[in-house]
Amino acid sequence: MPEGHTLHRLAQDLTRDLVGYEVAASSPQGRFLGADRVDGRVLKSADALGKHLLLRFAGGARVHVHLGLFGRFYRRRNPAPGPRSTTRLRLVGPTVTWDLVGPTRCELLTLAGLRALEARIGADPLAANGNGESFLAALSRTRRPIGAVLLDQRVVSGIGNVYRAELLFLAGIHPLTPARSLPRSTCDSLWEASRALLARGVRERRIVTVPHEGPGRPRRGEALYVYKRRRCRACGGAIRRIPLGGRPIYACETCQPPAV
Repeated sequence: MPEGHTLHRLAQDLTRDLVGYEVAASSPQGRFLGADRVDGRVLKSADALGKHLLLRFAGGARVHVHLGLFGRFYRRRNPAPGPRSTTRLRLVGPTVTWDLVGPTRCELLTLAGLRALEARIGADPLAANGNGESFLAALSRTRRPIGAVLLDQRVVSGIGNVYRAELLFLAGIHPLTPARSLPRSTCDSLWEASRALLARGVRERRIVTVPHEGPGRPRRGEALYVYKRRRCRACGGAIRRIPLGGRPIYACETCQPPAV
């Protein structure tokens, strides 16, 4: 599933291509019944809320998109080829066409629906205000393993399986450590690290957690410390794969010793 940096990058790209313009909207697949409500209207803004995308149109209509596991946007220069039969939403601007295929959700959202969405998702590390107080408060109240808490979108929105493994590695925290046992300074550092790593993901259009100097980007096999690796990139120790929160997390128990 795309993590938060992907949605924020999408929002930036859609803003560049479509915001401020009248957009021709359609649903070639026929499954998004709200396309006629936004067809021909000016797109006012495109914003990410964690793993959610919100498109606001003139006249007050809002389109909510959640990509889920298989959803994807395709960007094509105009004149674009005909859409796939599985295209849920096509947005045509003056120079670029965006096609949405396979999302978990693509729906019109009322103001009440927007407020409900905002209420059920946690703090977004890439939000403009950068306020992590609700995240820090949640950690102080729960005995759940920190590795499970970081995947809970009600606590922190936008962190997925890759970022949680890499964040905990960089902080030297074992994934099974009870969240409330972590010192406040460690929790503060986790929040700031999540902001920095997701912002780097937006810039580089993929997840990179290792330092890199020189031209280009690190190769994919060299971009991460522990996620889906057999050996720790830092110490060379064996990586342990731990089932947690319904999905496996990867940890180096040399660099991330279990709590005593």
